[in-house]
Amino acid sequence: MSEPFSVRVTVRGYETDVQGHLNQAVYVNYAEHARWSLLKAAGITQTGLISQGVGPVALETTIRYQRELVAGDEVEVTCSFAWGEGKTFRIEQTIRKTDGTVAAEITAVGGLLDLTARKLVAAPHERFKELAADPSLFGL
Repeated sequence: MSEPFSVRVTVRGYETDVQGHLNQAVYVNYAEHARWSLLKAAGITQTGLISQGVGPVALETTIRYQRELVAGDEVEVTCSFAWGEGKTFRIEQTIRKTDGTVAAEITAVGGLLDLTARKLVAAPHERFKELAADPSLFGL
């Protein structure tokens, strides 16, 4: 199996809290950045999604914090999609320091929203496969 898609991020000083470690909410921003980077690499843009009348939605996010991050740390944020048979999918992500230390694991449940009907699209993996220039980045 190939390595999951990943992006590199450097922790910026203004993202840290009074203890000097990365603010808990910023982990979600890093995860979201990796997700949109994967979509872009697969050939999917926000304007492209909107023009097709759909948009990804977050339904649940769970973060397991394991090691602190501080300003200047460089991390890899991975992103892989797991597809089921229903209207939702899972996104598994890891934030890992360059020395291999896992700082956080993020699991999310998402869907693809029909922007007109305001309901989740059935079989979102099929829509992503149609929209993507490189569906292999989604494991499709």
